[in-house]
Amino acid sequence: MERAALTRRGLLIGIGAAGGAGAMYAAMGALGLAPSEQDKAFTPPRQGDFTLSGRGTAKVVILGAGVAGLTAAYELGKAGYDCTVLEAREKAGGRNLTLRGGDRLPELNGPAQQAAFGEGQYFNAGPGRIAPWMLTLDYCRELGVPVEVFVNHNASAYVHTGGRTVRVRAARADLYGYVAELLAKATDRGALDRTVSAQDRERLLDFLRRFGDLGPKLDYVGSARRGFATNPGIAPGTLDAPLSLTDVLAAGTGRLVLNDFGHDMATPMFQPVGGMDAIVVKLVEAVGADRVRTGAKVTGITTLADGVEIVWDGGSIKADYCVATLPPHVMAKIPHNLGAEVTAALRTPVPVAAGKIGLEYDRRWWETEDRIYGGVTETDLDITHIWYPSHGYHSGRGVLVGYYNTERDAELYGALSPEDRRRRALTQGKKIHGEKYRQGVLADVSIAWHRQPHIEGAWVRWPSFDSSFTLLQRPAGRVYFAGDWLTQLVAWQAGAMESARAAVTQLHQRAVRSG
Repeated sequence: MERAALTRRGLLIGIGAAGGAGAMYAAMGALGLAPSEQDKAFTPPRQGDFTLSGRGTAKVVILGAGVAGLTAAYELGKAGYDCTVLEAREKAGGRNLTLRGGDRLPELNGPAQQAAFGEGQYFNAGPGRIAPWMLTLDYCRELGVPVEVFVNHNASAYVHTGGRTVRVRAARADLYGYVAELLAKATDRGALDRTVSAQDRERLLDFLRRFGDLGPKLDYVGSARRGFATNPGIAPGTLDAPLSLTDVLAAGTGRLVLNDFGHDMATPMFQPVGGMDAIVVKLVEAVGADRVRTGAKVTGITTLADGVEIVWDGGSIKADYCVATLPPHVMAKIPHNLGAEVTAALRTPVPVAAGKIGLEYDRRWWETEDRIYGGVTETDLDITHIWYPSHGYHSGRGVLVGYYNTERDAELYGALSPEDRRRRALTQGKKIHGEKYRQGVLADVSIAWHRQPHIEGAWVRWPSFDSSFTLLQRPAGRVYFAGDWLTQLVAWQAGAMESARAAVTQLHQRAVRSG
């Protein structure tokens, strides 16, 4: 039988079938049927990409050089606007604040602190983590900010509640075990017969046995999921006895180990390499440092028929539009002509107190002795959380967050001197980690966000997302508002970015129509 001739078409079809479209395209290039290189690199669309279509030539003044203000200036700048950013504080970033050795931290009605951390050490005094679905990561990609994993949940960290300290893995195993036991026994005894079919009953029981690691009689008696008192090696490990159901319920363990169920806290989470303020540094570079005027406290806002006039304690500026990204409770106190309704709306959200302390130790004992690499210890103490660093593993020194508290606990710590905050934090932390927690502390800095000049709160709480919320999402004359407080992502940088993009979109559409 005569062999059929192999045509180029047949060859390409065969290559495509074996190697896919990419292989076939490369073969076409080799045969001269397609260019071996594309004339223009193809960039697929990505969720975070954002551009304002059309060019703008207006002048915009932006109040506040926090993440919202810098994002607004960055996006407007890309669209051709002439932007000036006014910031009352001595450095840009707002609540995106990373403290390093030599940094000075002022405080309302309190002494300023001087950070004395060692070289290469830092403390994220504001935001510390980013969820992968958030817009923040898209800006990190766009601006070239390298990121690394932030260990948000660590089974080796601790839960301290009711005066008892256990590993997270043990607390979770006991909680899940007893819940599974109760539900399994109720199912087995027919308590759910009206709810589930016979087939579903068997499926549910099988799931609960696995979920709770239950025994043959559907009892939870502990398991290797809790971890070991003596870890296995050449010999079997030694198991700890589980807490009793009464102890688990009395301690309120579930309140402390279920926080990873939230959409915004699910692993993996991320952080910029070298400090959260890497985002601010890149935004300022992109906007232009000459366009960001620090130490400029705004003292008056006037919207005009053809523009807006802003007065600060060093001068004044007139622009076509204004984007105000100051905290609403701060903005409400600035004299303006935006109307009583706007003032009332700005006063509606309530500022929330929050505090943190960064503790630098001469050795990373949480790794060498407690075997904790990143993650968070949850407590029912007034320190609330202890954060272990998610970088610099096995290095000499390290900075951990000795407390991160809010509301009344933050107000309590904020009323103390920096020295007393440190003493109290170390005393509370000793209850979890023992005496080593109070030894080898090289430096510390604590922040009370409700006592930070020109910010006066960590974030805000809306009594309800009512008409005040929607009113401020619209411009007042030629003044637009933006900030995390105008989104459903209050307290997240992603909220500030989302809001900034919404505000500049409105502004740009208006400018293009009127231009």
